[in-house]
Amino acid sequence: MQKITPFLWFDNQAEEAARFYTSIFRNSRIGKIARYDESGAKASGRPAGSVMTVEFQLEGQKFVALNGGPHFKFNEAVSFVVNCETQAEVDRYWSQLSAGGKEVQCGWLKDKYGVSWQIVPTILGKLLSGKDAAKARRVMQAMLKMVKLDIKKLRQAARPA
Repeated sequence: MQKITPFLWFDNQAEEAARFYTSIFRNSRIGKIARYDESGAKASGRPAGSVMTVEFQLEGQKFVALNGGPHFKFNEAVSFVVNCETQAEVDRYWSQLSAGGKEVQCGWLKDKYGVSWQIVPTILGKLLSGKDAAKARRVMQAMLKMVKLDIKKLRQAARPA
């Protein structure tokens, strides 16, 4: 059993968002969908029978999405990191998750629901760590100029001039 499950508050797009995310990530699925009953509808202001929560999994990670109303919005204080092995993988996740959303900087984007994602090549951590501070500085400077991360350019920045 997963001990900690991210719980995402949406206005009324919980099911739509869960279906969007599960269409992007492999090894993903929709689980249980709970609906507001009469008492829950009265307390929440949501229509009876409408979707309350949607359980879903992305790459085996469990999530719950709630239709809780417009009271709370997503912000960058919480984001999800997608670790990518190849540029093709970076490009695919970037394209799909940013569709209808907003490209930000340094591999960050907001999807069409306002959820923040970091699309990160796994090589980045290797290029930024280690004993060569000059190399890490060059890679960091290159990354700060990027919106979507580019593995080839990051590797080029790692090489001494």
